[in-house]
Amino acid sequence: MDLSRLLHPRSIAVVGATERPGSYAGQTLLNLKLAGYDGQIWGVNPRHTSVYGLRCFPSLAACPSPPDAVVVAIPAAGVVDVVKEAGALDCGGAVVYGAGFGEIESGAALEAELAAVAAAHDLPVCGPNGNGIVALHERAALWGDALAPFEAGRVALVSQSGNFAVNALNASRGLRLHTVVSCGNSVALDPAAWVAELATDPGVGSIALYLESDGDGAHLCEALARCAEHGVGVAVLKVGSSAAGSAAAAAHTGALAGDQRIFQALVEEAGGAWASDFHELLELAKALAVPGARRASPGLAVLTCSGGDSAMAADECERMGITLPQPGPTTSDRLRKLLPEAATVANPLDYTALIWGDRERLRDIVVTTGADPEIGRVLVLYDQPAGLQGATEQSWAAVRDGIQDAARDCEAPVMVASTLPELLDDAAAARFAEAGIPAISGLRSGLAVAAALDRPAGDPGRLREIGVAAGRRIGNGAGWLSEHDAKELLRERGLPVVEGRLVADADDAVAALAELGGHAAAKLAATSLQHKSDIGALALDIRDPAAMREAHGRLMDLAVPGATVLVERMAEPGAELLVSARADGVVPSLVIAAGGLWTELLGDSAVIPLPASPERVERAIKGLQTAPLLTGGRGRTPLDVGAAARLAAATGELLLDSRLALIELNPVFVHEHGVTVVDAAAVGAA
Repeated sequence: MDLSRLLHPRSIAVVGATERPGSYAGQTLLNLKLAGYDGQIWGVNPRHTSVYGLRCFPSLAACPSPPDAVVVAIPAAGVVDVVKEAGALDCGGAVVYGAGFGEIESGAALEAELAAVAAAHDLPVCGPNGNGIVALHERAALWGDALAPFEAGRVALVSQSGNFAVNALNASRGLRLHTVVSCGNSVALDPAAWVAELATDPGVGSIALYLESDGDGAHLCEALARCAEHGVGVAVLKVGSSAAGSAAAAAHTGALAGDQRIFQALVEEAGGAWASDFHELLELAKALAVPGARRASPGLAVLTCSGGDSAMAADECERMGITLPQPGPTTSDRLRKLLPEAATVANPLDYTALIWGDRERLRDIVVTTGADPEIGRVLVLYDQPAGLQGATEQSWAAVRDGIQDAARDCEAPVMVASTLPELLDDAAAARFAEAGIPAISGLRSGLAVAAALDRPAGDPGRLREIGVAAGRRIGNGAGWLSEHDAKELLRERGLPVVEGRLVADADDAVAALAELGGHAAAKLAATSLQHKSDIGALALDIRDPAAMREAHGRLMDLAVPGATVLVERMAEPGAELLVSARADGVVPSLVIAAGGLWTELLGDSAVIPLPASPERVERAIKGLQTAPLLTGGRGRTPLDVGAAARLAAATGELLLDSRLALIELNPVFVHEHGVTVVDAAAVGAA
């Protein structure tokens, strides 16, 4: 769909136009006048000839020309007819405010009808159950709530929450918005479509995305790829849980990598920033929009005039895993010449309030700190109370000027953050941003933003590769395979599965024990049985015929419907990994974690969108907290991490090629040379 006319309208028709106080239609007309929109504005209402001094027509067809944007501000029952008329007239698109659609059970059929009409006419629809669109540079306020005067900037916001969009438009934190889209139920366009369109606008520096559902993974990958291509930063806040497949939930995989983890992995793969709340989302997007702010160079220095702030920053950095390199000898010597005697050279650096307002000295301290080869970014803590005047304002201005002077000359990028969110002055923050200095509201958010700015940008080709895999999404699965059948799929791929076979009876079990070298395990295999240890459906370390007969009899006495006994060679012990591939998230993904009994207890996992190369998987394995158990930590023998990575990558390929919903290998034994799959579970495609 072509969204350009709806986002850049030169004519707007408001259906339901009225001067009734509190009405969305009337407020939209007032907003357009307040914003200074200079295009054509027409009212549509058969009961009026003018509204607020604007011409009013009985229908869309009676307007002077098909409007670029149609605001539908009438009750839900009449919306479909208006959208159908807009499509037939070749209008540019529609904004539907009304509720009473898919968000309630009784409105589901009406929403389906609206979606069908929009699709039939290839008509972009924003909503329903949303607040509309504000294109701030266009002064085009297709918006049903009261709107305050605004300054346009470089941050776009796409939100499935109308109230969050309203609050963002009223925020005072140096945030300057470019476009706000409150897409509501997203009946014709999911949020990814808006992101994809906004990514190509040269005035957009970043996009804040608030989501309440997954949407289409393939479309999202394409949108993120466009952002990467155009250098547009992305910050995402995803709330709630999507309709994850019951297969992953029933296996260990669901506990280790729920829907949010998969979504976060995709966002981070795209070079995006993952927000923890509304506040952080806006701060991340605001910083990402500052030209030149992103730079993949870790090593943060924190500067402050307060010992308390310095200690708090150090504690927060440790909690968040942010590295604070200490100044090198050359840097330390230079700083001592600049700092008061009361100051101690360290990172964080408390340069003390003794030099407050000394523009030149502050500038030199920041530049000297940023010249240290271990420092990739300098964060200066800066608080500005409201209502400063006279000499007090001059001292604060000197600090601001000193920071801006430093940013021009500093080898490392410079940013500022207030210690408390309310101590970031709106105008000062905007001026910092204009000077290329991100200004963040709150210490904790400032540190989170610093970490996000250091991440590398996404690879459009990689994102589109993930999108192709997501386009083959198969749903939640048709049913479990038996362990034996799951392992046969692995064997067909040449993967290293422990040797074994199904047995017909106790005598056959004894024969299998002999075939397998006299050291075996016996277990029940059934499509209904995923967690054998819960009911004692396995026997280990069997070494003689009598023990095998006893084990076979005990297992069969469990009377699991459709179960047969699987006898396997006892595998050589090794470090245990869980390797799982699942197709029921926003994109197919691979999960790597500590395996066996430690899986959910440790909760240490890596999530990688599929497809995933062995090299990418190996990096993820080495990033686990438990990686030293595999890589030779504390004098251990290094194990074959490369083989584990190749196995995991091949498992992901199997998932995609065979269109399975889930494959879980737990445990996989990792040896000094090679790996062995000991247990396997799989769910077939729906």
